[in-house]
Amino acid sequence: MSPQDYRIQYAFKNGEIVDAVVVIDKKLVPVDSKFSLDNYNRFVSAPVGSAERATLEKAFVNDLKLRIQETAKYIRPEEDTMDFAFMFIPSEGIYYDLLTNQVGAGEEENLIQRAASKYKVIIVSPTSFLAYLQTVLQGLRALDIEKRAEEIQKRVGELSKHITSYDEFYKKLGASLGTTVSHYNSAYKELGKIDKDVYRIAGTKAGIEPELLEKPSLAVDE
Repeated sequence: MSPQDYRIQYAFKNGEIVDAVVVIDKKLVPVDSKFSLDNYNRFVSAPVGSAERATLEKAFVNDLKLRIQETAKYIRPEEDTMDFAFMFIPSEGIYYDLLTNQVGAGEEENLIQRAASKYKVIIVSPTSFLAYLQTVLQGLRALDIEKRAEEIQKRVGELSKHITSYDEFYKKLGASLGTTVSHYNSAYKELGKIDKDVYRIAGTKAGIEPELLEKPSLAVDE
């Protein structure tokens, strides 16, 4: 990823700062990584099955919920962000525990699913982060292709209308030319009659030979 593809410590109009934004197709994807490992480390260090461990797990889950809500506030389409944000967890172990419900098992909904469905926050790990970015990029490319296809279809429709209009004007022009040629031929025939009148009077011809024109054909080859 090149430097122009992201911004570190990006400030919004109200002065709030997100850790980073990824720039994709002139849109911003907020990425927040303000995640404390203290509660998690205390939780995993406590004896399994102990009351202390249960209390520390609850504290960690509550801390995680707060981080999700904080990340969600960076979703600001009016400031050119996407309608979702990434919450970066710098530990594959924690991400796996959340994914498999090893942490927060007492919750009504898996925390990763809850973050995405309720807050539009996608929780990512070091490994899954790039995979999600690639998915977003591919989706935008597919959308761009679809938009271009719609634009091409629109242009073809306009071209068809123009061709139809041209055909109508062309037929009118042909009919008009046909009338003009008919008048021309009639006038030339009358001119021939004048030549005959001159011969009867003077005994000589002016030598006018009618050059008749053919009318334009409007037939279209199949």
